[in-house]
Amino acid sequence: MNRYCDFTDEELIQRYLSGDNSAFTRLVYRHKDRIFTTIVLLVKDRTLAEDIFQETFIKIVNALKAGHYTDNHRFVAWAARIAHNCSINHFRKVHVSLPVVLGYREELSENFAGIEPSEEQRLIIRERQQELHGMLDMLPATQREALILRYYADLSYKEIAEVVNVGINTALGRVRYAIMNLRKIMEHARENAIA
Repeated sequence: MNRYCDFTDEELIQRYLSGDNSAFTRLVYRHKDRIFTTIVLLVKDRTLAEDIFQETFIKIVNALKAGHYTDNHRFVAWAARIAHNCSINHFRKVHVSLPVVLGYREELSENFAGIEPSEEQRLIIRERQQELHGMLDMLPATQREALILRYYADLSYKEIAEVVNVGINTALGRVRYAIMNLRKIMEHARENAIA
């Protein structure tokens, strides 16, 4: 797997299409956390997210083999659009509105500067994330969704606009208003904590 570390996404895709399945495994491994987190944030259910993640990569494989990948140099944005569409399609099937929340992270798998966080640090991080979850649930769904696509899927405003089928200014506005509203919610929470 290490032999693929220096390959770009596009090189991995070309190798996969030439019959090298290990190249696709590396591509999935490279982007799985970002794509999976995006799905979890959209559906708020880890088990459901795992199913949608698998469906997403089946669609990606089929699209690659059919020659439908045209977003050169932005594989992750293309994959995030497919993940978003799979998530939306699930909710359309069950006739449920899309619940979106920002900040879901069950595991703390990252080391900070090579040092494993202590149990106390993990507890503090989890508590802060839970507080943030509650605050983010107060945002309108469209704003939460825009934040997820911007800060977790790392999509540009243009890509967000394409994913959710709105104009670029609307996508920009949703993210901007979400940040402004989140700051107001945080200030209010701080004032209540002091009082």
